[in-house]
Amino acid sequence: MPEKIPADTRPLAVAARRLELRSLLLLALAFAGIWAFVELADEVIEGETQRIDEVLLRVMRSPADVSDPLGPPWFEEMARDFTALGGTAVLLLLVCATALYLLLLGKRHGALFVLVAVGSGQLLSSLFKWGFDRPRPDLVPHGTFVYTASFPSGHAMMAAITYLTLGALLARMHEPPALKAFFLGTALGLTVLVGISRVYLGVHWPTDVLAGWVAGSAWAIICWLVASWFQRRGTVEDGMEEIEAAHR
Repeated sequence: MPEKIPADTRPLAVAARRLELRSLLLLALAFAGIWAFVELADEVIEGETQRIDEVLLRVMRSPADVSDPLGPPWFEEMARDFTALGGTAVLLLLVCATALYLLLLGKRHGALFVLVAVGSGQLLSSLFKWGFDRPRPDLVPHGTFVYTASFPSGHAMMAAITYLTLGALLARMHEPPALKAFFLGTALGLTVLVGISRVYLGVHWPTDVLAGWVAGSAWAIICWLVASWFQRRGTVEDGMEEIEAAHR
């Protein structure tokens, strides 16, 4: 007779299969993001996106005066607040606070993962900007100070990397599906707001922001796949210990 599998091991086998399937799906999404970035960068270099970029940039401006963004002055000020959520200072404070929180929980490797994921993303963004060296939009006045190249949008890319990484971290540490959806949805919403505000303020072409989104999302997924690989080998702490302890 075939050996009977203990009942308590079956849920573990199912969970392992689900983990493998999820990892494959995330890997496919990461490769899709890389492919989309490469294709978009090629179109930008060849100038194929210039017309649609100009049309979309003008859509957010008054037809009578392109120096005037659509909406009242308070709305423009709110857009500056949104764009600050993707700025270096805000993201640095957020990442450092998260790393300190993980250290206080005794998760040294988790804290290191957050710092490495965001820090390497910042380096990658800077290398992209230096390599493509696309000029900033000159159709409309800039609504905020800029000092780097345009492609890809550093704010959009770093917002995607930081907020999606932290959102996934929080989602992993909570069991209810509604909470997981809340954390990931909030991270996605913040990323979108930052990117749209960059176009609204006239400091980026729409394709700059799109490239930042896909590159940042792909990098966040890759970092999480690497972290999951280390977690399964016990190198990086798994954020589920607190959940398991709460149900004992």
